[in-house]
Amino acid sequence: MDVSADPGPMKRASDAEKSEKITINVGLVDLGQIDLLVSEGFFANRTDFIRTAIRRQIESRASSVESTVTRRQLTLGSEHYSRRDLEALRDCGRTVELRVLGLASIADDVSPELALSTITAVEVLGAFRAPRAVKAALASRTR
Repeated sequence: MDVSADPGPMKRASDAEKSEKITINVGLVDLGQIDLLVSEGFFANRTDFIRTAIRRQIESRASSVESTVTRRQLTLGSEHYSRRDLEALRDCGRTVELRVLGLASIADDVSPELALSTITAVEVLGAFRAPRAVKAALASRTR
């Protein structure tokens, strides 16, 4: 969800970028109960159950999430920096802190040197997609 009215360097994530695959271990009794609920038609499949459970937990703590996002000055949604965005910052003598709850991405054609000269800190809760060399260069600035 992009909450910015004027995205500037922020871009909307494509459908492929909107989710991240995770692996979880579930106890056999819990798994059996999930399968029972699926077979009874309460959920379409295991994934539907897990997504619903996650959303309900997040919704039950929405005010805590909102206040923490504000306090930590995080961008909620997605933020993408292209080579052009970072070159413009560098040329103006400006830097940026990449602070995102969601997806943060840096274009594939951004060099480690350009990233280091323009990005002073990285804090991403969610997914951080960037060229391997850029991630390595920014490792000491990443929380």
